[in-house]
Amino acid sequence: MKIKNAKFLISSPNLKLCPELDMPEFALLGRSNVGKSTFINTLTNQSKLAKTSNTPGKTRLINLFEIQTDKKPFILADLPGYGYAKVSKKEQDTWQKNLEQYLLKRALTSTIQFIDARHDIQKNDIQMQEWLIFNKIPCINILTKCDYISKNEINKKIAQLEKQFGNKTLAFSSKNKIYVDGVLAHISSLIN
Repeated sequence: MKIKNAKFLISSPNLKLCPELDMPEFALLGRSNVGKSTFINTLTNQSKLAKTSNTPGKTRLINLFEIQTDKKPFILADLPGYGYAKVSKKEQDTWQKNLEQYLLKRALTSTIQFIDARHDIQKNDIQMQEWLIFNKIPCINILTKCDYISKNEINKKIAQLEKQFGNKTLAFSSKNKIYVDGVLAHISSLIN
């Protein structure tokens, strides 16, 4: 599958204000600053499609992107990151509520949970995965920032994640784009 075009659709504070879209949809989940927005930009080959920041917690809304391909179009929903962010407890609770509502009530093809390859699996990554399993929400994992670790470490982390979470896990790097085709091929297999 090849991406022909990609565009930003809308930012929404909650599910109620998100448009109904008759396309396969993938919700992007991960800790703050794990690389979800960079993933969108790398996948679509557009450096400024999704806003990126070095400051955790910048994505505060549900951001929808329409991806046109040579096969089927699909939607990427960039959701606010979980974990560390310099915002009030009240705002974090609102994010949590909106995130849960979106995941439980939106007709999703799959979620994509992002894990930073440079670190051990974090407690809130495990909690998110357990919550997805409990609610029977399908998920694949993307191991980000793979350019920072060796090929051997990448393979070990993938094996560990697949064993621990029971999901397909794919490597990814925004600097080394060799992983893009593999990710697109897997997305294609889920929407065809």
